[in-house]
Amino acid sequence: MLGPTGHSDTFTRDRLPPRDQWPVILTDGFSYPEWLNAGVELTDRMVENGFGDHVALFGNGRQRTYKELTDWSNRIAHALVDVYGVKPGNRVLIRSANNPAMVACWLAAMKAGAVVVNTMPMLRHGELAQIVDKAEIAFALCDTRLMEELVTCGKASKFLHTIVGFDGTANHDAELDRIALTKPVKFAAVKTGRDDVALIGFTSGTTGTPKGAVAFHRDILIIADAYAKEVLNVTPDDVFVGSPPLAFTFGLGGLAIFPLRFGAAAALLEHATPPNLIEIIQQHKATVCFTAPTAYRAMLKAMAEGTDLSTLRAAVSAGETLPAPVYEEWIARTGKPILDGIGATEMLHIFITNRFGDHRPGCTGKPVTGYEARIVDDDGNEKPVGEVGRLAVRGPTGCRYLNDSRQTSYVRNGWNLTGDSFWQDTDGYFHFAARSDDMIISSGYNIAGPEVEAALLSHPAVAECAVIGAPDDERGMIVEAHVVLAKGHAGDALMTRILQDHVKAVIAPFKYPRRVVYRDALPKTQTGKIQRFRLRES
Repeated sequence: MLGPTGHSDTFTRDRLPPRDQWPVILTDGFSYPEWLNAGVELTDRMVENGFGDHVALFGNGRQRTYKELTDWSNRIAHALVDVYGVKPGNRVLIRSANNPAMVACWLAAMKAGAVVVNTMPMLRHGELAQIVDKAEIAFALCDTRLMEELVTCGKASKFLHTIVGFDGTANHDAELDRIALTKPVKFAAVKTGRDDVALIGFTSGTTGTPKGAVAFHRDILIIADAYAKEVLNVTPDDVFVGSPPLAFTFGLGGLAIFPLRFGAAAALLEHATPPNLIEIIQQHKATVCFTAPTAYRAMLKAMAEGTDLSTLRAAVSAGETLPAPVYEEWIARTGKPILDGIGATEMLHIFITNRFGDHRPGCTGKPVTGYEARIVDDDGNEKPVGEVGRLAVRGPTGCRYLNDSRQTSYVRNGWNLTGDSFWQDTDGYFHFAARSDDMIISSGYNIAGPEVEAALLSHPAVAECAVIGAPDDERGMIVEAHVVLAKGHAGDALMTRILQDHVKAVIAPFKYPRRVVYRDALPKTQTGKIQRFRLRES
């Protein structure tokens, strides 16, 4: 049974799946009071516990202590409630790159009792509109440098009516900043329940239609008290760096929740290229790095002679499986462990991982304490050791989609089916085999093939197309488009560039097809269904 709620707007709780469609939630070892606000726990509570003068965030050329971050987020919370009328349970969309201002806005929205929807800066107005419509979002906070697409979305939306700009740089020169600076540094945070929704993480399925994975206030703390505490053993001396967007739960955990929960610091980069990551590790003497395998490979290539990463005690890899050669080269070049793990937006963060004293190439490791995992067939029956099957997991977090029929596909018999195929060895270690669905995972990004197809088909030169994932040494997989052109168009290098640029303009640029194959016809069944497996075999 759900605990008490502090939300006057019960939209999210009313749209949780029926309880019999939930996964089994294992709460042993994770105890929290009935009334809990994660925003308070990560800031005000840390100041109360003596961390006020500790650095919490580095970014945009300056540092902020826990006291400064607490005061900043409290001022913003005042603005949200006093000026903009945000009510407990209202959804608040945040659009920004990775910077301290985004973290402050996220914390402030939770303190105001809002349900936060973090979004990537690369999303276009059509993609934003799907999220806005699904969560019925009326209010948004946006870095002023990224306003255009969101404003376009708002003009066509029946829900989104208020977009407030904030300054993502260190200048505090935007509407939200100016109002917040007039507000007190003390804020009586909304009394939210531990089972009140704090976050909706949007993830695309193979259809490209976004799914909203709901996380409670207690879930925000659980992933820190599970993975970060047990596996990473985070201390106040740690400095976290990484490339995942804060809009991804992988990035939100590794670059905000984990350090703030334990009095550590995070160094945030808006443009986290491999050379920039190397530079920031050295500049801030970072100890923990979060990124995808492709980025680690690029970092290895970018390392100049004399590069000193000696302060880095852990490199965490997730988003896609870590190839053994990358694992081996990283250890050989740095002398430091690289810990492969698997997580999911639906589970909020990593639930199977290697550990400092127990890691090996080509292996994802064992479940984080509190989680259970097994390999099952399509009927949910456990498969013998060594056989490939579907990965099923359960623990203190689990999938709860917002008003989505796909809940029953992800959760079966109380287990979360992540869409990955794994096998387990005789020693209990889990090994990745392949994705179970048609999702393309490229450089850690999930890309739905049909969404790219729709973008291509919106160009007049494209008659038909099919998109698949193709193996790639650098990115794990790339988007490969098989295109049948309309009459009068030539399948040459110029057309390829035109189609790639078109896709970048319609949907997030990282989803564009890096390879375009021109065909006279696509393989189909008698009923007209495209046979993508034949494209993969060709």
